[in-house]
Amino acid sequence: MSLRKKVLKVRIIGGKNRGRKLLEPRGFRIRPTADRVREAIFNILSSYFQNGIRDKMVADLFSGTGALAIEALSRGAKSAVLVDNQAGAINLIKKNIQTCGEENNTFLLKRDATYLGSLPNNFVGANIVFLDPPYGRNLVPSALRSLVENEWLAMDALCVIEVSNNENFNCLVEFEEVDERKYGRHTIKFLKFSR
Repeated sequence: MSLRKKVLKVRIIGGKNRGRKLLEPRGFRIRPTADRVREAIFNILSSYFQNGIRDKMVADLFSGTGALAIEALSRGAKSAVLVDNQAGAINLIKKNIQTCGEENNTFLLKRDATYLGSLPNNFVGANIVFLDPPYGRNLVPSALRSLVENEWLAMDALCVIEVSNNENFNCLVEFEEVDERKYGRHTIKFLKFSR
């Protein structure tokens, strides 16, 4: 089978929408976080916050399928802002939000995650931010800077960043790396925001 024709299976793995399948990307333009990695991320988040992710505000940058934000909502997050700049991704995210019945809890923005602009109305700073940018393009520092400059972050927000193992970036002074995990060819970094 050609790798180009391989389709990744994306499903919600916890909470009220557990087992629900999401529409899947085809080709390489969108790279969803694997189920086992997503499960590990949410286990870490549940132990990091006193009450887990319940009632947290979430931002999902470079959202792709929307799986990370939708997973958070399924597990009790209060609301989520999903950001992507690809029209195909926006359409896919919109359908996945509808599939899981999360239209009232989400804001979907077609924007460049490195130039975020202001937050949507009725959304206060994010407690959790997922950043899963395309590999090898050094987009993390610009996205973090945009989060800070546009006041998207709540105090002590946690940024969860997925990068390839050979990709390094300098952490901005507003952030402290509190954890790092490697999963195959991917590294997940957890950065705490403090002004």
